[in-house]
Amino acid sequence: MKISWTLFSTRRCTAILCALALLALPRTSGAATPPARAPEAAPVILIQNATILTVSHGTIEHGSVLIKDGKIAEVGTSIKAPKDAQVFDAAGQYVIPGIVDCHSHIAVDGSVNEGSISVSSIVNIAEVLNPDDINIYRDLAGGVTVANVLHGSANSIGGQTVVIKLRWGQPAAKLPFEGALPGIKFALGENPKRSNFSIPGGTPRYPTTRMGVEETIRAAFTEARDYQQAWAEYDKRSAAGDKNAVAPRRDLRLDPLVEVLQGKRYVHAHCYREDEILMLLRVAKEFGFKVRTLQHVLEGYKVADEIAAAGAGASTFSDWWAYKVEAYDAIPYNAALMTHRGVIVSVNSDDAEEATHLNQEAAKTIKYGGLTHDEALKLVTINPAIQLGIDNRVGSIDVGKDADLVIYNHDPLSAYAVVQKTLIDGRVYFDRQRDISERAGLEKEKKALTAKEKKAGEKKPDATIEMGKRPGAKPDEKKSEDKPKPQGDAVTGGAL
Repeated sequence: MKISWTLFSTRRCTAILCALALLALPRTSGAATPPARAPEAAPVILIQNATILTVSHGTIEHGSVLIKDGKIAEVGTSIKAPKDAQVFDAAGQYVIPGIVDCHSHIAVDGSVNEGSISVSSIVNIAEVLNPDDINIYRDLAGGVTVANVLHGSANSIGGQTVVIKLRWGQPAAKLPFEGALPGIKFALGENPKRSNFSIPGGTPRYPTTRMGVEETIRAAFTEARDYQQAWAEYDKRSAAGDKNAVAPRRDLRLDPLVEVLQGKRYVHAHCYREDEILMLLRVAKEFGFKVRTLQHVLEGYKVADEIAAAGAGASTFSDWWAYKVEAYDAIPYNAALMTHRGVIVSVNSDDAEEATHLNQEAAKTIKYGGLTHDEALKLVTINPAIQLGIDNRVGSIDVGKDADLVIYNHDPLSAYAVVQKTLIDGRVYFDRQRDISERAGLEKEKKALTAKEKKAGEKKPDATIEMGKRPGAKPDEKKSEDKPKPQGDAVTGGAL
């Protein structure tokens, strides 16, 4: 195969320049997209003169938060800055705990659905985390510090899930929230029964009804229970010194379900209708496990007492409804009504853009349902932290907890509130002033790279060489009559 060396070099350079130009593109919202990097941080930080919304013990006017070694060291009104501390004067501003998004799909490399089978518990979101997903940075700009990253909803029992901290600039291995229990995604209703996803001429995937979804979950846990018992018997015989004991065959599909039965893995279940909500709660009771959160749960207000009695949490939307048939009975009062009935409720995003204003989504419950300011704020802070089992670390501003904090210029439940800084583990991962100051430089860099790319594309080839030969070597000469004649399209075999 012959190719122009100059053309080859030009195209290679063009590809590199294009990639660099993409890195320099500004955010569509106007904010800059900085290069991924670990933020600098002082060992000690003092945020002072702010209105501190602790979530757990009221509001502190003209308050301060002292951060040491990534933890909240002091909270109060008369904290003096230690020597060499970095001081943030937040006069007229508000500080809240970092927002926790209980239903997210950001930071995933590729599709979030393994839709080929209805029980795909073998796959794991933690294996495909993408630390370069720009949505991490954009959600930081909206005050989100923790996200529960879920598998999709194409399966009755989907893939394993992971809780992450939005540590922009860190490698994938640094994203998971240390010590947080893993989860697994279940789904009920239209999505797993695939009635709206059939391929003409293709074989439908089981199940195709809500009855089938229930049976699929029950059958999987029947297998898991037998598998668990087989291992228990083997362990017992092995511990007794039985050398003839043979270990059961390892089943990667059932291992996560045994962890659910043991209480070592949380179930997060996509659902909409009251009948399927009650169905899953009955199945969970039958097999002795808890549903940690009912996700979306748009008809939860109809069965709020039953959800509360089962000890399940509810993570819902603020006001999304009627986007498909099973969402027709959704109402914006859902979160408030479930809260009043004793359910631990959170408001989630399920969408990278929605996550940038979860504070305002929570605020809607004050209008729709009459929640208090504190109750509304809990929907995106301590409540989702409780649902994920990480409330001992995040969700409120208390001494000893992780210094995951957000500074707003207005009350965070106001439509005018804009994030000024977002901290995780006492390190600044988003700074609005720095973001704004870097936009001009990034725009300049983008234009320079674009100009180089354009210039490289205008160069013309000046020689041809065979692939594998060094630049400057003379190409082999062939007479025109020696050139092979067209033999038809290589793929179809048809005429050119």
